[in-house]
Amino acid sequence: MRAIIMLVVLAPMGMREGETKWKLEWSDEFEGKELDQSKWEVIVNGRGGGNRELQYYVKENVKVSEGMLVIEARKENFKGPDGTRDFTSGKIRTKGKGDWKYGRIEVRAKLPKGRGIWPAVWMMPTDNRYGNWPDSGEIDMVELVGHEPNVVHGTLHYGDREKRQMEKGKSYSLANGTFADEFHVFGLEWEKEKISWSVDGVVYQTQKDWHTRDVGFPAPFDQRFHLILNVAVGGTWPGEPDAKTEFPCAMVVDWVRVYQRR
Repeated sequence: MRAIIMLVVLAPMGMREGETKWKLEWSDEFEGKELDQSKWEVIVNGRGGGNRELQYYVKENVKVSEGMLVIEARKENFKGPDGTRDFTSGKIRTKGKGDWKYGRIEVRAKLPKGRGIWPAVWMMPTDNRYGNWPDSGEIDMVELVGHEPNVVHGTLHYGDREKRQMEKGKSYSLANGTFADEFHVFGLEWEKEKISWSVDGVVYQTQKDWHTRDVGFPAPFDQRFHLILNVAVGGTWPGEPDAKTEFPCAMVVDWVRVYQRR
């Protein structure tokens, strides 16, 4: 069994130990036999996420096994209240059970590959203070489109008076192999005036400028957000699966940890 100490002192990404201290505020090590319902809500719907996705999210595709969270995408016909889909997958969130304003979030995971596969760890506003999407913001901690299995993306989405939706972000590429080969630690360090993304402790981007509609910086990323983990199938970005896409496939998560400043 892995042990976790509830008071942990860490140096933030890109800084020497001792410069800034962090306390472990919330975590899930997935050591039980089933998903901890006090920390996560399982989403069930077939709406396609607004991106022309092809999956129906069902509870059966989310499980905890051998100390890992497994979110699995399957090729199977499923009929539910929101329609019929040819694929199923899983989606969970911490809304109302884990909501934070600023902090350091880390997720150790392996990400699935294959055309049409779209795993993501992201954050949405809990209170929508500035209005509906995109005005209250979205923080994409890590996204991968399965036909580029060695590349992950980190992105901010927010509102704009002229363009409606604005986004800023960058990608990180592995020198060798894919993100499906082994576990990696994906990090987000979110402060009032900057947000940084990292892979295995290496910071690959920092954003320091954003706004939303008529409200200036640091809105909308000055409110509470919650975590979402899911594997989408298809959609406007990854496209549809092809004959080479292997099913079932899964995002496997070793742990999720959220730190706050001491």
